Amino acid sequence: MASLSTRVPVLLVIFYMTVVAFFMVLLCSHNVTARYHHHGHRGHHNKKHSHISYPPSIPPEPSNPPADEGVYDVRSFGAVGDGIVDDTEAFKAAWDAACQVESAVIFVPSGYSFMIQSTIFTGPCQSGLVFQLEGTIMPPDGPESWPGNNSRRQWLVFYRVDELSLQGGGVIDGRGEQWWNLPCKPHKGPNGSTLPGPCDSPIAIRFFMSSNLTVEGIRMENSPQFNFRFDNCKNVHIESLHITAPAWSPNTDGIHIEQTTNVEIYDSLISNGDDCVSIGAGCHDVDIRNLTCGPGGHGISIGSLGNHNSRACVSNITVTDSVIKESDNGVRIKTWQGGYGAVSGISFLKIHMDNVRNPIIIDQFYCLSKECSNRTSAVSVSDIEYSSIKGTYDIRSPPMHFACSDTIPCTNITLSDIELLPAQGDLVLDPFCWNVYGGQETLTIPPIFCLLEGNPPAVFENNDLGYCS
Repeated sequence: MASLSTRVPVLLVIFYMTVVAFFMVLLCSHNVTARYHHHGHRGHHNKKHSHISYPPSIPPEPSNPPADEGVYDVRSFGAVGDGIVDDTEAFKAAWDAACQVESAVIFVPSGYSFMIQSTIFTGPCQSGLVFQLEGTIMPPDGPESWPGNNSRRQWLVFYRVDELSLQGGGVIDGRGEQWWNLPCKPHKGPNGSTLPGPCDSPIAIRFFMSSNLTVEGIRMENSPQFNFRFDNCKNVHIESLHITAPAWSPNTDGIHIEQTTNVEIYDSLISNGDDCVSIGAGCHDVDIRNLTCGPGGHGISIGSLGNHNSRACVSNITVTDSVIKESDNGVRIKTWQGGYGAVSGISFLKIHMDNVRNPIIIDQFYCLSKECSNRTSAVSVSDIEYSSIKGTYDIRSPPMHFACSDTIPCTNITLSDIELLPAQGDLVLDPFCWNVYGGQETLTIPPIFCLLEGNPPAVFENNDLGYCS
């Protein structure tokens, strides 16, 4: 039988090993709990902020989260995120899986750059799908890197989706410079002309035939062409976007809507080379508020409308509490000769202009060449309100420009509390008017005396509002 002195060291060793084993079990239990916590939160498209936690500074090895947790990290589907490897299939697999689950979250983590080819994300999906962008996504770098069998007219398309939220603090890098420098682009030829060659450039993000959409918090940089485009959509909420591209970048409209209704665009900054927001045919019930446009770009535009003798109807548009700075235009309505339909019920309210070339403009002779012939048909323009528009303008153009159709005059154009002063140089005393009927509710600066009073005879004889009922 062993002596006491012999048994004591043995007991100490056993005690030590027991303590170590206890702490190892405790540590493993903590790690499991932490991993579950990371994957277990869900986002929802109606919430202002997602509750998904950011990954740690040293990313863990990707693992497939349990399907019932509802979070689909693109790394779990094979995405690498080094900006070089093609991650398209991983994103498509994550979409296909999340699409089948109500209130699912497709999670794109911060600290990674994912390169994706031209792709269509197709619905219908279960309701409440969230595309949570915290990292960076980007297309191939320019026309030479674009696969020949992929469309060059669009990059990422969301098709037939209901209740989708694209949100987060991440970046969409359009890598547009090589597209802008194609020989066909306007700034490449002499005196702003174009040169022969292929000219298709991709729209960065397009929503088509979708409804109940939210786009919030995203940063978009250097889109090859339009940044966001909505076609045949309804119930769209856009908020807190930051869109940037150089002032010389061609056709980089910030947000374009076409045949889209019930739209809210709030609290966003857009600095680009074309229209800040452009509103095409078939749009009504649009509310734009607290937008900053510029420097650069062409301001907020309704149109162009009626191209190729087409029908265009736009109504109930409000733009308020916004700033437009160092842009070629402020608030603009532009239509081609030969079209038909109507623009009506438009309000531009409480807008500050900072060194804008055409702060207030209606142009019913819009044309991109010198070869547009005169036509008798036109999209009618009526019931347009301009109120509390103040600031400075570039004296190269008059601060107010109303060029209305020879045969279909503009009617019921009202102005109040207009104060526009030259950024430099002398006050331009002659706003331009052609065949425009309306009035002033208050005196304007500069004064405008060229509005015609009353209503013209038989305004809608050949082009009445019935086209748009």
